[in-house]
Amino acid sequence: MQIVVITGLSGSGKSTALRALEDIGFFCVDNLPIVLLTKFLEIQSEAAKKISKVAMVMDMREQGFLEKYPRIFKRLKDKGYTIEILFLDSFDDALLHRFSETRRTHPLAMKGSVMEGISIERTKLSPLKLMADKVMDTTSYNVHQLKDAIQRMFLSSTIEKRLMIYVTSFGYRYGLPVDADIVLDVRFLANPYFVESLKNHDGHHPGVRKYVLASEEGEKFIEKLFALMSFLLPLYEKEGKVRLNIALGCTGGRHRSVAMANELAAYLSDKDYSVQVNHRDIGKS
Repeated sequence: MQIVVITGLSGSGKSTALRALEDIGFFCVDNLPIVLLTKFLEIQSEAAKKISKVAMVMDMREQGFLEKYPRIFKRLKDKGYTIEILFLDSFDDALLHRFSETRRTHPLAMKGSVMEGISIERTKLSPLKLMADKVMDTTSYNVHQLKDAIQRMFLSSTIEKRLMIYVTSFGYRYGLPVDADIVLDVRFLANPYFVESLKNHDGHHPGVRKYVLASEEGEKFIEKLFALMSFLLPLYEKEGKVRLNIALGCTGGRHRSVAMANELAAYLSDKDYSVQVNHRDIGKS
């Protein structure tokens, strides 16, 4: 069994790393108490033979983690388990910025500043960083880049990796997505905003979806969009592209772009692509 323990500084991207491994077939657990690790692995080994890859996040959220991890990791390695520790790090300024953006409380800054919490945590985790098999600095990564980097790190070179596709709906009113590779404008479609019974719903609503997709223009657009994707995606894969960001925009990012993004994501999922959908501006209009 391949066992990856993800740890590191708060705000360094551990949850993103865990989701990235889940997307490539790892059985994932977040914040498993360190004292349960041995029992958890024994259960997996005995009762779930088909589970060959396990990833888990362990960090300062658990009281006693720092005191217990050295002997527990050593005991498991002595039993023959292959445990790989991935330590995520980041510059202080980047961590501070991430906490200010998310408005999360640093686990060690309950009575002090976030920067004080970062400093304390960095000191406490320094022995674990030295013990880690892999150390990764996430300072310059956005979420998508970090996921790609983690997956490249743990995917076997013998495994073919399919293109990962991110579909974003947005409103032109709020600007273009800065990381989009392909931008499609769906403002030519009739706008449900001007239909009284649909105005207050979004593109997830069955009535809005039907209004957008059932029109002659909507049907033709979907047909041509799917044909375009079936042509482009194999070519991108052939060239070695690992991530593609497709953005669909309408005026406010609430109705037409949401409905179309959902349809495109469903189509791509049916083609066995790894797809993530983000409705960037759905709550703004």
